[in-house]
Amino acid sequence: MRRWIERNTIRLTRRMSLRGKIVLLYGLIVVIPTIILGVGAGYLALQNVRDNYIVTINEAVRQTTQSVEFRKQSYDLLANRTGTDGELISRLSRTYTSFTEQLESVNYIDRSFQVMSRYLPGIENFRIYHDNPTLTEDGGLLWKPSGRLLNHTDEKSWYDSVMASPIALQWSDAPGEHAQLAVSRKITNATGYTYGAIYMLLDYNSVFGELMDRPFKGSGSLFLLDENDRIIAASDRSLIGKPVGETALSKLWTSVKEDASRTNNGEYFTVRHINGEWKVAALIQMRQMEKQSAFIVYSIVAITVFFLFFSLFLVRIVLKNIVFRIRKLGHRMSDIAEGDFDVSVQSKSTDELGDLELMFNQMAGKLGSVIEMLSSAKLEEKESSFRALQAQINPHFIYNSLSLLQWRALDQGDHTQVETIEALTTFYRFALDNTSNVTLIHNELEHVKAYLDIQQLRYPERVRIEWDIDEDVPELYSIKLILQPIVENAYIHGKIFTRPHAYIVIRVKRFNNQVRYEVMDNGTGMDSKTLERIQNGEKAGKGNGFGLRNIRERLHLYFGEAGKLHVESSPDTGTLIRITMPVYTHKPHIQREG
Repeated sequence: MRRWIERNTIRLTRRMSLRGKIVLLYGLIVVIPTIILGVGAGYLALQNVRDNYIVTINEAVRQTTQSVEFRKQSYDLLANRTGTDGELISRLSRTYTSFTEQLESVNYIDRSFQVMSRYLPGIENFRIYHDNPTLTEDGGLLWKPSGRLLNHTDEKSWYDSVMASPIALQWSDAPGEHAQLAVSRKITNATGYTYGAIYMLLDYNSVFGELMDRPFKGSGSLFLLDENDRIIAASDRSLIGKPVGETALSKLWTSVKEDASRTNNGEYFTVRHINGEWKVAALIQMRQMEKQSAFIVYSIVAITVFFLFFSLFLVRIVLKNIVFRIRKLGHRMSDIAEGDFDVSVQSKSTDELGDLELMFNQMAGKLGSVIEMLSSAKLEEKESSFRALQAQINPHFIYNSLSLLQWRALDQGDHTQVETIEALTTFYRFALDNTSNVTLIHNELEHVKAYLDIQQLRYPERVRIEWDIDEDVPELYSIKLILQPIVENAYIHGKIFTRPHAYIVIRVKRFNNQVRYEVMDNGTGMDSKTLERIQNGEKAGKGNGFGLRNIRERLHLYFGEAGKLHVESSPDTGTLIRITMPVYTHKPHIQREG
């Protein structure tokens, strides 16, 4: 199939000029796909903007609904607690025979409900109405219905309507100098018998005003409706108190039932229900989304046009500068890539490509020596980095050791101090010797023993050390600092000194032409993910895995594939680290990388 396409493509474009072929390819490969991708990206972007805008609106309406529900429930709770208070009902229902009894009840009601009426913000008036002829009114909290003006009507008419209503708790708007809301609640006992009514006058701004003013950054309106579809709060305050059927929402309201949404003529309308059959409705103009959509369309068109013109500019440059001789240079570069640096290009031209051919010939002559120099420099750099690593001593270890010397010297005398100083001297003499990166194995073992002596002084009789060393191994050669970092890991990361019956086993064995180091402990171990990262040569965590990775790199640098490091570990069981390297009776040297 591929050959058939190639053959027919060559046959169809055989008579075309090189310019024509490139222009055809440019149209097929760049122009048409760019237009298709631009149109597709624009469509997907518009859909995404619309979906995100609707999601944002719905989330804002949901949060507003939750806020309204929370605030309504707070005032409802206050009214319900007052309207069902047993002591209040008892005092409103009894027959009084003296002024002293009335005064006692008045004082109780003032003392008990004056504070309760201040629980929530925005309560401008709190009254308890009753029709008990033997109980007076104090003009503070305790009132009797009369002809005084209250809300939309007089007190008597309001009281009779509350008593006659089948609903115990009602909300309504209250006319006044500023927007207000009125909450009415019957005072009833457990059997439903009524003894009076509660009247709360609320400041509209404190209750719902801030939630309703300029929602959606002025691009829409919010409405709060009660169980009778009467507007309790709205962005347009002139609509408060009106039935929804008398507003512009009437057509949308009849088409949306329960919690639902509708988009029509650039408007998005959604309704959410809250407890008590109240509803929050939102009407949003989609102008903001249309602005975003237009911006995205213009941006995509501009970017598409820019890339088309930019690609056309590049094609013109290519058409002007293509020369057959580039193929020659390509072939010779392939020879160099394969390692053959003894190549050249015959050049007789004096143009730019002729200069390039001359420079290529010069480059080919010098490239071999440059590669050799770079390889040597890389090896020297690694050697220097390893020497620098040897000079780095853990400051915390030094601090702890010196602190130990001071404490032991003051507390136990000179003998312990001398032992500690001798161990530190052995440790630092070996660690700070930067003359060579290789050493005899017995020097490496002495270095580890010095480190362990210090740790034994820090954690006396907590860790048992076992040695298993072949007799002929100590006089063989090894690279430096491969055992001490592993043993240090057992203390730092394995927390070996905290484990019961703690032990560290150090083995150095010879198997034919190989030397095998093994360090085994029963420390905290490591999980499978950490073990996998260490096995892959990655850093396992903060300060964890760097020493093992460094040992693995130095093994590879000196012994190639024959130097290996293997780790076995499991949580709460311990860790086994095995190092394998060739037997060397003379100092090994860094291997050159191929």
